[in-house]
Amino acid sequence: MSAPNQLLASPAAKPIVFVLALLPAAWLVWGAVANTLGANPAEALIRATGDWTLRFLCLTLAVTPLRQATGWHALARLRRLLGLFTFFYGVVHFLCFAWLDMGLDVGAIVQDIAKRPFILVGTAALLTMLPLAATSFNAAIKALGGRRWQLLHRAVYATAGLALLHFFWMRSGKHDYAEVAVYAAILGVLLGWRVWRRLRPAPRPALP
Repeated sequence: MSAPNQLLASPAAKPIVFVLALLPAAWLVWGAVANTLGANPAEALIRATGDWTLRFLCLTLAVTPLRQATGWHALARLRRLLGLFTFFYGVVHFLCFAWLDMGLDVGAIVQDIAKRPFILVGTAALLTMLPLAATSFNAAIKALGGRRWQLLHRAVYATAGLALLHFFWMRSGKHDYAEVAVYAAILGVLLGWRVWRRLRPAPRPALP
């Protein structure tokens, strides 16, 4: 095994990634307690948790292309963990909106989701992640069967599209598209790579 593969396959790799993935949440909690999130802490928390959801989604989708491009096959051990952290930050993002923006008023939350398209799309993105997180464990894979499990988890493409549209609509109100373009390029490359891998002609067998 190569040195990167050995590091990624070591027992310490998952705990280290777990701790690193929690650091953004810890930083936000500390910022809220220490009152260092700026003039509008609620908006800062909502925006930051949404940003980290999108970042972890990009990291999760990058695992397979990076693994196949570099031969670091032990990266596959981290994909489930990164995917669950994507869902975690997505849930925290929604809870920050529901609590800090809507005061946990269920009726007002439902009305706001129906009234504002970018919140509707964001909620739909979170809902598409729910079955993926619920079936990310070995028992679910065995129960569904490998093929059906893979078909279900292709819903991540819908998640990516909805999350990007949510981000675009949110930033369009301020005419701020620079960061949207960066995420669109990253997700376009990652999803385009998958389409190319699926549609490319099969290699011809070598002549004897």
